[in-house]
Amino acid sequence: MSFPMGIYFNRRVIFGIMVQVSMVLLLFRVSFSNNISASFVFGDSLLDVGNNNYIISLAKANHDPNGIDFGMPTGRFCNGRTVVDIINQQLGLDFNPPYLAPTTVGSAVLKGVNYASGAGGILNNTGEIFGGRINFDAQIDNFANSRKEIISRIGVPAALNLFKKALFVVALGSNDFLDNYLTPILSIPEKMLVPPESFVATLISRFRQQLTRLFSLGARKIVVANVGPIGCIPYMRDFNPYAEDDCVIFPNHLAQLFNTQLKSLVGELRTNMEGSLFVYADVYHIMEDILQNYNQYGFENPNSACCHLAGRFGGLIPCIRYSKVCEDRSKYVFWDTYHPSDAANVIVANRLLNGDTNDISPMNICQLSQA
Repeated sequence: MSFPMGIYFNRRVIFGIMVQVSMVLLLFRVSFSNNISASFVFGDSLLDVGNNNYIISLAKANHDPNGIDFGMPTGRFCNGRTVVDIINQQLGLDFNPPYLAPTTVGSAVLKGVNYASGAGGILNNTGEIFGGRINFDAQIDNFANSRKEIISRIGVPAALNLFKKALFVVALGSNDFLDNYLTPILSIPEKMLVPPESFVATLISRFRQQLTRLFSLGARKIVVANVGPIGCIPYMRDFNPYAEDDCVIFPNHLAQLFNTQLKSLVGELRTNMEGSLFVYADVYHIMEDILQNYNQYGFENPNSACCHLAGRFGGLIPCIRYSKVCEDRSKYVFWDTYHPSDAANVIVANRLLNGDTNDISPMNICQLSQA
């Protein structure tokens, strides 16, 4: 979809003004004692800001109409910002550059880096149907490279102090279900061979090792997000029409099974890793609340993709150049087949920043910034 230059410019200006106003209204909620000066981000397409632009992959968002409210396509799987983009703005930080961008070198890494990759997961075989992707093990490897660069620039004591104060955000697991356990890969889906409990146990065991390694590399303030209600995304709704207007039960059951054990894991790591501040972000709870009470949040459509081409809910084909786009993105919870809109991301980000222990525990990000 294209617009005359004047309309495009106005959209960009208006969106920029909205961002500035939201920062003015909300930034005062972050205490002046905030000592977070950098953030490091690990995740999948929910948080990817362009890493997949630099690899051979079917999971790319560096094309229209993605970024229609950001000003241009950047590789974000959204019409606007990711949740961490919004959190960074409210903490007074810049947007994190993608690790693979050629410009993410030198002093640029001192304020944080984004390692997230569309189709990435906890397990290394997750997302293989998309070709190239950077799974969590490789993302941690990339952080280890950034760590060496930071140490070479400012020395070990200053680097360790930077990591101690920095915000680390980890949001993975959705693709381990969507693009692994629930997906037939040349044969029968893994769910036919492995019970859900066994698969989740494998995920948790691997995640424990990965998060422990991240801590060993200097991360201390680590926010770990759970898996959202994946049975409610347009993709799942369209590929499981028997659910009619309801969310698909089994994928949500898998997410809840994983989330229960993840919450225990985060508590275990916080207790056992001396000096750590592991925080559990209940994105499932927040998104479920948004979907159930969408009118109260100003949404009109809680189940369909704004960027759509085929399917009752627009979930059969990912957002591509030829997709149709809803006129008012702020009225849609979902931008495309899988991902929330900028408007939904704003709500999630603000509740992670300022929410109570039902949203994020044992403390929210504003409280974590002061710890």
